[in-house]
Amino acid sequence: MAFFFFYIVLASGIYIYIFYDTSVVDAYTSVEYMTHEQWYLAGVMRSLHRYASDAMVATMVLHLLRGFFFDRYRGARWFSWTTGIPMLVMVFAIGITGYWLVWDQLGQFVAVRTSEWIDWLPIIAEPTARNFLTNTSVTDLFFRLLVVIHVALPLMLLGLMLLHVTRLNDAKINPPAGLAVGATVALVVLSLVKPAVSHEAADLGTLPTQLNLDWFYLFIYPLMDLWSMGAVWALVGGGLLLLALIPWLPPKRREPVAVVYADDCSGCNLCVEDCPYEAIMLEARTATTSAGRYQHLPIAVVEESKCVSCGICTGSCPSSTPFRQTDAVQTGIDMPHRNIQDLHAATREALANLTGQTKVLVYGCDHGVEMSKVVQAGVAMISLPCTGALPPSFIVYALRQGADGVFLTGCRSGDCFHRIGNDWVDQRITHHRKPYLKRSVPHQRVRRYWAATSDHKQLVNEIESFCQALRDISPAAATTEAQDVLPGNETRG
Repeated sequence: MAFFFFYIVLASGIYIYIFYDTSVVDAYTSVEYMTHEQWYLAGVMRSLHRYASDAMVATMVLHLLRGFFFDRYRGARWFSWTTGIPMLVMVFAIGITGYWLVWDQLGQFVAVRTSEWIDWLPIIAEPTARNFLTNTSVTDLFFRLLVVIHVALPLMLLGLMLLHVTRLNDAKINPPAGLAVGATVALVVLSLVKPAVSHEAADLGTLPTQLNLDWFYLFIYPLMDLWSMGAVWALVGGGLLLLALIPWLPPKRREPVAVVYADDCSGCNLCVEDCPYEAIMLEARTATTSAGRYQHLPIAVVEESKCVSCGICTGSCPSSTPFRQTDAVQTGIDMPHRNIQDLHAATREALANLTGQTKVLVYGCDHGVEMSKVVQAGVAMISLPCTGALPPSFIVYALRQGADGVFLTGCRSGDCFHRIGNDWVDQRITHHRKPYLKRSVPHQRVRRYWAATSDHKQLVNEIESFCQALRDISPAAATTEAQDVLPGNETRG
């Protein structure tokens, strides 16, 4: 949503600039004209500019807090976290200079306090606050410089925003259409009901006594009256330094990264397309494989610094199949600490221990509901680093080896710990993404339910419902290919 609000701020800002006068004498007058004379369009645009800017700050802070509390900032994810910090600084700088440009009493207060704050730094030779001693000391040239800064910073911010998502595969920077329309309508209604208005015109000969602060951007300014400027610098600088160091406080234990096995890698590119963090690429082979296969085809290469050990690449590899002529199960790309051979052994053991009228095998996720909380008769649990690490062929294998049904679960839809693992599972099951689940698999024998970590009761109920649905299937229906999806086959938490 932050990207979307940025688009609104940018579009409304361009319209406002058309009517804005950059001279110090007429800046306030031009803003008042937009607010009152052309309230139906320019006034709405000004209010949209203000409220969308506030919404952008709110969504950025919520995004930061969400990443922190869900532990999605350490290890290989440090890049996205650290590039977000200068974005925060730049957003606040843009907002503060925007209040200067109105040049009302609030803009006067912000300008004077900011200058005094900057002057505290020993690197400043001439005090900038001298520019605000009298009304005549503020020049048109200074205001035009502010306009240049206020226009240039958003362009730099856009570059940082694009850099912020460069390591993310399939980054979703645009909200769903319904959410975008709803947010826009809400902002327009708010702009009409409570339009943004100015204070009285700035007058450096008088001291403002009552101000309505925008707490999204100007929350630090009251502290400048209560604390020393050095203390405020210590708060801001210390906070930014802490944010920058958080990914390494403490450092995340490094899991073994994915390993490519040349004999089984055909260079199909599926793991490259599915990796959430763009940690895999294709390169030309430097030597033939031991068996001479695929020697003229490219090979996958893992960039270790980007790998988060999610295992999604294993689930996307066509070689990840339990149907082998040999006992050893190996694939083109695998996780050394939780490899496809271990998954095969765990699946065989779970199927061997299943008893009861209905036998269900559940594949879950380490970051979803704890498997121990959903244990019940006739149900076996296997947990993966991410449900996206499950090759679809294992679903076929489990059904052929005696399971009545396979149940897939993991993080809540849209909230995958590894970003897109459950999305890839959905697309593989519905034949929208390779490797596909075989079309011969009866769909009523496979169910998915994506749940939050607190949804264990709902997950238990969903598994019980699935077991009951399997008991209701007649023997004839069980052998029919491409059965219709039973109710709840694609439910979400």
